[in-house]
Amino acid sequence: MAEAYIVDAVRTAVGKRGGALSGVHSADLAAHVITALVERAGVDPALVDDVILGCTDTIGSQAGNIARTAWLAAGYPNHVPGVTVDRQCGSSQQAVHFAAQAIMSGTQDLVVAGGVQNMSQIPISAAMIAGREYGFDDPFSGSKGWQERFGSAEVSQFRSADMIAGHWDISREAMEEFAFRSHQRALAALDSGRFEREIVPFERFRLDEGPRRDTTLERMAGLKPLSEGSQITAAVASQISDGASATLLASEAFVREHGLTPRARVHHLSVRAADPVWMLTGPIPATSYALRRAGMSIEDIDLFEVNEAFASVVLAWIEETGADPERVNVNGGGIALGHPIGATGTKLLATLLHELEARGGRYGLQTMCEGGGTANVTIIERL
Repeated sequence: MAEAYIVDAVRTAVGKRGGALSGVHSADLAAHVITALVERAGVDPALVDDVILGCTDTIGSQAGNIARTAWLAAGYPNHVPGVTVDRQCGSSQQAVHFAAQAIMSGTQDLVVAGGVQNMSQIPISAAMIAGREYGFDDPFSGSKGWQERFGSAEVSQFRSADMIAGHWDISREAMEEFAFRSHQRALAALDSGRFEREIVPFERFRLDEGPRRDTTLERMAGLKPLSEGSQITAAVASQISDGASATLLASEAFVREHGLTPRARVHHLSVRAADPVWMLTGPIPATSYALRRAGMSIEDIDLFEVNEAFASVVLAWIEETGADPERVNVNGGGIALGHPIGATGTKLLATLLHELEARGGRYGLQTMCEGGGTANVTIIERL
């Protein structure tokens, strides 16, 4: 099978809700990283075969195929198409998978894959809220087939995070310690400049806004749970954020013909699913499946990026997979750095690639929980 190579991966700094990126149109935000990606790689944009962007809640500024709009907003050729992917939190990671699959199949040679989300302008679950105008309280309750299969069970990421904490006996204190460590790691990365190569400044905005220098375990302990009987607080959940990210993938023939130096290759890609009510457990079986298909063990992986939707998700994943916690989210994660849903997949990939290079590692594995119980896994090999 043909190889898919990663030429470059970039991201904006992540803005907090109401922060530096809150007033930026999503198309302009995505256009910014696309432009930076193309210019850094030194490729002719007319040679791009497709633009695949992840985005959820595609209404308002994110409606109308944001991938196509962003490409045109960047001023690039009309003949290059674009398509928008919604695999919930894994949307831009899935965009990379689609791009790699196109290249591996031999049908395309150069693809931009990325994602964008402005959660300040378009709140999380905005599409579901908009649906109420048409008589749908949520995507599930009106479906006869869904009701027959799953009944009236509440489908909620917050409930799932609590269920995971209970099933794996993860205490609130353990989650808060994990969250605090995420902030400390993120601040250390910021202070040492570890994100500088992957971030393309948007005007003067160049530093992630999420990490909190004043956070303490004592402050976390004083927060009220999201609901009665819950162990989940805002401190152990990912931050609502704004951002964009993009990756350039190319075939071996394109790399050779145009004298490019790829930085990594896609070693493995897959996606699996678990119980949609439990929802956030998907990365556990997905990781097991990916390693088995790739003929690898957890010890073969040098670095992991596991999206910190909630602390309980990553802690349960670590317990089940046996991954070394010192190799997981070494520069912090979504709890500290934020989770701009549609952009997070390629944001994590950019961090994984650059950190593998910084540490001289060979293999990196990325996974994330997604609405509906799905989970993507990507394994890359640094070149």
